[in-house]
Amino acid sequence: MQTQNLQIAIAQNQIKAHVKGLVGSSFSFVISSVFKDAQKPFLIVFNDKEEAAFYLNDLEQLCDDKDVLFYPGSYRRPYEIEETDNANVLLRAEVLNRINSQKKPAIIITYPDALFEQVVTRKEQERHTLKVSVNDNLSIDFVNEVLFEYQFKRVDFVTEPGEFSVRGGIVDVFSFSNDEPYRIEFFGDEVDSIRTFDVETQLSIEQIRKINIIPNVANKLLQESRQSFLKYIAQKTVVCLKNADLLFSRIDYFYNKAEEAFKTLSKDIKHTEPNELFCNSDLLKKQLLEFSLVEFGTTAYFNNLNDIVFNTTPQPSFNKKFDLLIEDLNTNFDKGYSNYIACLSEQQAKRFHDIFDDSHLKVKSYKTMVLSLHQGFIDHDSKIVCYTDHQIFERYHKFHIKNGYAKKQAITLKELTNLAIGDYVTHIDHGIGRFGGLQKIDVEGKKQEAIKLVYGERDVLYLSIHSLHKITKFNGKDGKPPKIYKLGSNAWKTLKQKTKARVKHIAFNLIKLYAKRKTEKGFQYNPDSYLQHELEASFIYEDTPDQSLATADIKVDMESDRPMDRLICGDVGF
Repeated sequence: MQTQNLQIAIAQNQIKAHVKGLVGSSFSFVISSVFKDAQKPFLIVFNDKEEAAFYLNDLEQLCDDKDVLFYPGSYRRPYEIEETDNANVLLRAEVLNRINSQKKPAIIITYPDALFEQVVTRKEQERHTLKVSVNDNLSIDFVNEVLFEYQFKRVDFVTEPGEFSVRGGIVDVFSFSNDEPYRIEFFGDEVDSIRTFDVETQLSIEQIRKINIIPNVANKLLQESRQSFLKYIAQKTVVCLKNADLLFSRIDYFYNKAEEAFKTLSKDIKHTEPNELFCNSDLLKKQLLEFSLVEFGTTAYFNNLNDIVFNTTPQPSFNKKFDLLIEDLNTNFDKGYSNYIACLSEQQAKRFHDIFDDSHLKVKSYKTMVLSLHQGFIDHDSKIVCYTDHQIFERYHKFHIKNGYAKKQAITLKELTNLAIGDYVTHIDHGIGRFGGLQKIDVEGKKQEAIKLVYGERDVLYLSIHSLHKITKFNGKDGKPPKIYKLGSNAWKTLKQKTKARVKHIAFNLIKLYAKRKTEKGFQYNPDSYLQHELEASFIYEDTPDQSLATADIKVDMESDRPMDRLICGDVGF
């Protein structure tokens, strides 16, 4: 009922409401429901980045994740403009691009550090956006000049936002508004095709008709004309604030720190004032009153707000005691409540079923659902109980913020560009040689990138970048330099044949050993018990797929009467 009241209120323009009584992830369910009904953009401001990220993950699951965007701060320290985080800059640019594209409404999640920064004006961003469509008449030289003007860095292979490369009639560019880089193929001065591609494999992902290439929105190039983010978003946006008084106090703290920091800034920005780059609380208060405003929390900062009161309470603590949990679920059922347990994975949901099936107490009614929520709650109006598995077991629950390019920082191409001239590399077919750098060679009249490998007696091998899987960086024993053979000699072939012969000899001995082992009898363990299920479910981290597979295989072996023969090697992965 109260959700409907909030929906009705938001349907009216310029509403001012104070929503009380929402705890945990009940907030996420209400916002997702209201957003779907309203068909208006939402801006939700949380207390800090961590809280914002938790609710971001909630809403990504409850709504279409493409309609939920994260708007972080650019700088490592909000009140200084020296160190930016490329991942954050990309996320900010994605939000600005989404607003400009006038697609369907989105939920934008943010926090004080991000709102504190002013953004480039729409007019300024439009002026510094390169729009490219299939069949456009553009010269590669023009694109090259524009990207240099946008302060993109020209490299051999793009690996992160702000980089581009030119190879013949192909331009690869990693815009600050997309998770994946673009590959633009030219036929003369005409754009023949545009596609996104995977940095690691270099394989195409999706064909695209048109793209916007946006520079670093925190760059000094775009600092001539800036405004508050509240001036950038659409007027019909519904702004939701949690603890507005804390928001304004943090903004004032940042602004005071910025004034101190600007007194010691370098000469090239000595004439810049904090108010040209940052917002103060007075400015934000004035601008917020121009929007439909919804405050969440026990007390409201602004006056004359309509109260909408929900009746929810937090998930109780069970201290990992399943008897208490079962009694609580049964009490809820007797009162007419529906019980739900939100689990991180199907595996965790199965553990709950196993635990309840093995328990001496019977659970009258409950349902599990695979939904990773921030915090559980009890909605007394709707008579719904929603508990989370990580709170029941007091497990560590972490948030996830999208960082599309970060997973590709240790890629083959990047390792290749980090190789120094003279480093040893191993080619599967030709053996160990020295890295001679990247060179352009003529292949049937066309220039192509190739890797130069130098072997004994000054032999040279050119390897196509599409054959990177055939080489690896050489790692020898004790740092001793390896022996380099003449290209085409039988030495490498002979060495590989000797190695294969030794492997076959080892394999033969192993087969004899395994045959003997199969005739032996080992200790046979019982299947998992109630205590085993409870122990596994309470573990504070979720297993990776490989860990789950290893555990399952070990259990199969332990429950067999054959002796187990396994070596589990766990790489910490620092």
